[in-house]
Amino acid sequence: MIIALDAMGGDTAPQSTVEGAILAAKYFVKQQMDVKILLVGMERILIQEMLQYQNKYDVASLNIEILNATEVIEMGEHPANAVRKKKDSSLSVSARVVADGKADAFVTMGNSGAAMATALFYLKRIEGVLRPAISTPFPTSSGFCIIADAGANMDCKPEHLYQFAIMADSYSKAVMGIENPRVGLVSIGEEETKGNELTLAASKLLKKADLNFIGNIEGRDIAKGEADVVVCDGFVGNVILKFGEGLAEMMLRSVKKGFKDHPIAWASIPFLWLAIRDLMKKVDYSEMGGVPLLGVNGVCIIGHGRSNSKAVKNALIAGANAVKFNFINSIEEALKRSPLELKKE
Repeated sequence: MIIALDAMGGDTAPQSTVEGAILAAKYFVKQQMDVKILLVGMERILIQEMLQYQNKYDVASLNIEILNATEVIEMGEHPANAVRKKKDSSLSVSARVVADGKADAFVTMGNSGAAMATALFYLKRIEGVLRPAISTPFPTSSGFCIIADAGANMDCKPEHLYQFAIMADSYSKAVMGIENPRVGLVSIGEEETKGNELTLAASKLLKKADLNFIGNIEGRDIAKGEADVVVCDGFVGNVILKFGEGLAEMMLRSVKKGFKDHPIAWASIPFLWLAIRDLMKKVDYSEMGGVPLLGVNGVCIIGHGRSNSKAVKNALIAGANAVKFNFINSIEEALKRSPLELKKE
């Protein structure tokens, strides 16, 4: 298996991407997984970065190869324009080697809009897919759920939400091992009559789908773990995701401040540490590393722009797992079984 990593993508690249690739390579060796990592980017810079870790990690023994790319798509660039103009960017080269069959997946921490545009340009859509969706795991009281879409599509039609549900359901089964995912549609009330035009129409479509559709769910139901797959447009999904990140950071800061404000509480830390550690791990985005772009004909994993080396490592592991469980085929089969004939845009 070969995974291409956009080594120039992200706020702290190439430092975080190179070290993350090294950590992932060590993990694959330990797990006896035959995985090669292609570090895609400016060769001179990547070699210099790799040399800094030579003594610490014995880099020469790891299955990592550098693939030169002469351009970089910056975080603030317009996605479509950047993809058109920079054909030799690290992001474009990463997607192209997958499209050419020279790699099995590509991972990027860079411009998410450009990542989606690049994946669409080189990998194309799975047959029948109207729009790809970013599918993001979100922590709940009972584990995790999948939010789809989490930011790829700001304006959606009911048919898009219908397909997001089918694709996320397939991913949950194939990769996350959930046998019969509960699918919920985000709305402002559980009653069928509540919602806007989009959710009301989408609800009617989802009832006809071969899914375990539980109906409307409210925002509070997401964190309670009422659904395994949470369906919404990308605008709502991204707001939920970013609000959740901010809330988690605020809660952790409040806990730390509470200990500082109450010195006696420090004495309880040895007894509470395991619980605090588990909480921190659950809300830490770097534990997930990256999320799949569902609907493109190849594995594309998109990570957070401010990812550290740990997040990069876990994004590469997510890419390997996506290839291993072949969720692309699962989505194709699910779409073929769909009772609705949807017209391509």
